[in-house]
Amino acid sequence: MTTPANTGSALWSAQAHMPSVLGRQLVIARGEGNYVFTTDGQRLFDGTAGLWHANIGHGREEMAEAAAQQMRTLETYHVFGRYLNDRAVELAEKVASLSPIADAKIILNSGGSDSIDVALKLARRYWQLQGRPEKTMILSRDLAYHGLHAYGTSVAGLDFNREGYGTDSLVPDTARFDTHDIEQVRRTVAEIGPHRIAAIIAEPVQGTGGVIPPAPGYLEGLQQIADEHDILLILDEVITGFGRTGHWFAAQRYGIRPHIIAMAKGISSGYSAVGGIIVAPEVWAPFYRTGAPIYRHGTTYSGHATSAALALKNIEIIEREGLLDRVLHLEGVLHAELDALAGDDRIEETRVAGLLGGIQLRPELSAERVTDAMVDEGWIARPLRGNVVQISPPFTTTDDELRGIVAATVSALDVVAADAKADSLAVAR
Repeated sequence: MTTPANTGSALWSAQAHMPSVLGRQLVIARGEGNYVFTTDGQRLFDGTAGLWHANIGHGREEMAEAAAQQMRTLETYHVFGRYLNDRAVELAEKVASLSPIADAKIILNSGGSDSIDVALKLARRYWQLQGRPEKTMILSRDLAYHGLHAYGTSVAGLDFNREGYGTDSLVPDTARFDTHDIEQVRRTVAEIGPHRIAAIIAEPVQGTGGVIPPAPGYLEGLQQIADEHDILLILDEVITGFGRTGHWFAAQRYGIRPHIIAMAKGISSGYSAVGGIIVAPEVWAPFYRTGAPIYRHGTTYSGHATSAALALKNIEIIEREGLLDRVLHLEGVLHAELDALAGDDRIEETRVAGLLGGIQLRPELSAERVTDAMVDEGWIARPLRGNVVQISPPFTTTDDELRGIVAATVSALDVVAADAKADSLAVAR
């Protein structure tokens, strides 16, 4: 086999078609507020908050100070067995106090994909402990994204994240259900048999699938199905948790009572690799009784002390600066800006939920080309499944910056549409 002549850096990029990105990669060297800077000096507005996570913006000095202070005291100590560290305990108590689940227990780990794995394993282990070993099926939504560990890959509703591994599902006993129609969901549950279903997992607002808010009554319908059929309801709030919808958790915005919430990203605004799950008492209690088995979870950096210190400081900043209210204000601004695009026939649909926005373009106008053109003008957006341009900037974004990125999207669309028309004319000749 011949090795390609130009393979670029030794770093193999994530989620990248490598032949397409070689020679086009942007190396980010610095962040400040709502902007990042490349190694060649280009200043870019971070219109996606990194991967949905840079909620308090970049380069916060007090975050650096919090990390340095914690490292001088105790960089970390594991939380296995009888050992704990004080910052992990403090973070768990803080998250429990913000949670929509009363009397919750918190499992900490290193990120969103970890959180999905530990949540879905717990769902199956719970039913085994309840003497119902037939309840192994995990149901997820079409177009869902739940990370890329084995469980996350297996429950993905995006086929491109599932294909090519030699089997339909890396972890057995998974199935998908309709993203919009709750009656279709009921039919799927009936066909599989509710007595076989351990859990339903859903993003309250689908992110990577194309910024898709829930249809009216949909999440309430999932709640009802779970309650009626003795099924655990798991909300994947890796994106929506810690303020992205204007509430600490989207479960609070939509009035849902999950058994487990998966979290990551916004818990630290990306200043540390931390995630975890929030567990309702009916699920954790059987593991706390005398004679209970061990739930075999835990990674080396579960409850990492410095990560916990950074997450605590991040939450403090969100509270101190009133950033949840800021998100609700910016949601109104984003709604107004995207609603103003309603007459543009190049746009099929716009969607907003909190500070999550999506602009779905007509198929012939590539969202990838639009976002590339935006970078040239100093704005970062991201193309998503369904030919959608994602807009989800930091909570610290100004009204003018939010209006600016929407205007930049339209300007880039003008360029791409003109190029497409020129290409069409050239073919016609």
